[in-house]
Amino acid sequence: MAVLSTNSVPGEPKQYSSTQVGTWLALIALIMTGLQYAGMLPALLHRLPENWIPPFAIWLDAAFNFIRTDLGLQKLTRWFAEGPLQFMLDTTANLLYGKKRWPRFEQIPWSAIAASAAVLGYYLGGWRLAALAGGTFVWTALIGQWKDAMETMSVLVVAAPMAFIIGIGLGIAAWKYVWVDRAIKPILSILQTLPFFTYLLPAVIFFKVGPTAGAVATIIYAIPPMILMTTLGLKKVSPEVVEAGKMSGSTRWQMLRHVYIPAARTEILVGVNQVIMLCLAMVVLTAFIGMPGLGAKLLAMMGSFKLGRSFEIGVTIVLLAVTLDRLSKAWVVKLPEHHEKGTPWWKRHIYLLVGLAAFVFFTVLGQFVEWFAEIGRRQSFSQGKEIDTAIKSFLAFDIVKGTTEQIRYVLNVWVLNPFRDFLLSIPTFGFILFVVAGALALGGKRSGIYAAIFFGLVALTGWWDRSVITLYSVISAVTLAMIIGLPVGVFASRSEAWSRRVLLICDTAQTFPSFIYLIPAIMLFGITATSVVMSILIFAMVPLVRYTIEGLRNVPPEMTEAADMSGATKMQKLWSVQLPLALPTMAVGFNQAIMFAFFMVIIAAFIGTQDLGQELQKTLAGTDLGKNFVLGICVSLMALTFDMAIMTWAEGKKRMLGL
Repeated sequence: MAVLSTNSVPGEPKQYSSTQVGTWLALIALIMTGLQYAGMLPALLHRLPENWIPPFAIWLDAAFNFIRTDLGLQKLTRWFAEGPLQFMLDTTANLLYGKKRWPRFEQIPWSAIAASAAVLGYYLGGWRLAALAGGTFVWTALIGQWKDAMETMSVLVVAAPMAFIIGIGLGIAAWKYVWVDRAIKPILSILQTLPFFTYLLPAVIFFKVGPTAGAVATIIYAIPPMILMTTLGLKKVSPEVVEAGKMSGSTRWQMLRHVYIPAARTEILVGVNQVIMLCLAMVVLTAFIGMPGLGAKLLAMMGSFKLGRSFEIGVTIVLLAVTLDRLSKAWVVKLPEHHEKGTPWWKRHIYLLVGLAAFVFFTVLGQFVEWFAEIGRRQSFSQGKEIDTAIKSFLAFDIVKGTTEQIRYVLNVWVLNPFRDFLLSIPTFGFILFVVAGALALGGKRSGIYAAIFFGLVALTGWWDRSVITLYSVISAVTLAMIIGLPVGVFASRSEAWSRRVLLICDTAQTFPSFIYLIPAIMLFGITATSVVMSILIFAMVPLVRYTIEGLRNVPPEMTEAADMSGATKMQKLWSVQLPLALPTMAVGFNQAIMFAFFMVIIAAFIGTQDLGQELQKTLAGTDLGKNFVLGICVSLMALTFDMAIMTWAEGKKRMLGL
């Protein structure tokens, strides 16, 4: 347990633990709240006076304008956007959906892409992955969404490789030079917690609206995991492997290329998987800044409440996400193939030749049979209207309507609104003291200091009430996710079969782009606070369930056997042995649930909220970059406070348990 005073000489001040200090701070916060309710608290302790609020947004606007115009950065970024980047995007757009721009390549037939994807899937994972990969593109074409999907993919195939190249380069630099690692870590922490709206506005200002801005925002958003996984992989290379490389007389470049990178292959490919998934998630969200594709279509359909069509687009996005996720994960686990000396070239590259043959065959076929080249709207098998009718009929059933209305009423009137009003009633200084007390109890002195600094900065931005409403949504959703998710995880962990099934559902759910979670919430609860919390709840429950199962399944068998031999019941074994040992792992899931909730609460601004997400969304309509950045930093600082305290507690608990 952390101690705030290290004095042990008689007569010197008494030692106090972080928990004790945290308890006193919580008591002070309670007294301040009580005084506020009694009308006896000075106004400046309830909320900071406006004249105390520094004009951060104005200062940042001045700094951004200086960088953009005086230093000429905007000219450089616009040249890149209108030159090399536009050329790459036009090339992929021509190839994938026939955008009539230079270099004017012919559109690749959908059947050729589907066939090539099936061959790639078979090479990486067998028939099941071949069916998934090929079937995804067949579905996309048959449902009439090929052009929208390819508009999305045309940006993805440019953004993902660029994020990979930049990420692996910075990762190598961070591994090689300690000062780079120290400088880049806090930047990565902020980038990973910034809301996506904060990426969008700078991209629009510096790179113009549309695919170029979407590509840049996507690249920046996807870089952090590539840097982290590259650095981690290179640091884990065993000294024996390095020594063998040096003894063979390798130069520094040869050591990097032939020793370090191959030895770190697994971690680097995991980073590639994360880059691909984050790129897909972000390229869908760039619909807010005029990026065409599936995201824009989904946004339009949800805005007009066409749930059937939204459902079809959602299925397409999910299938693309699952396909890319499975293909990249299969690439991670597939070991390089080695052939005997003298094996013919065609045998060594048989899958490449089969893929090329399938590609050429369907490309030629598409020149003669139009259906194999492009499926128009009239030829598509879309059932959007029928699904819309079915959904509305289902929701119109008395039992469904009555149940959803009752849930909405109870949550809104008896839970969510009172909880929001209570949090808003707490004085600013009292709220900060509550947070610091929790951080001290969980993470010790360092976490408590950072919590005070971070939440103090949030208060100084002038967006305190909006920040509290954001926090209310996060806390409400994560609490409900725990109530539902933890029992599910405990139940599933009792059986190997159920663990596999539930983890498969979690794996699949984690590949869903965040927009998808809005659809069931809106369908069932309309445009209300309940639908906001429910959409966050579904998104945040996945890591809670996953890490609960993994934590309980990884409890050392000798510990459970000892409990069985002592005659403990299942419930006693769970509460006294399994849960205490699984808590550090479960804490990681709880931490991820909070991070997911902070991300999703910004997405939920589309439904209509009164939090930071709504304000961030408004900034996209103008050029208020300072305000956009201040709002984003507020979200980031709150998320980092929770992340630091929980992860510090988890690491300490692991050390204490010897895990």
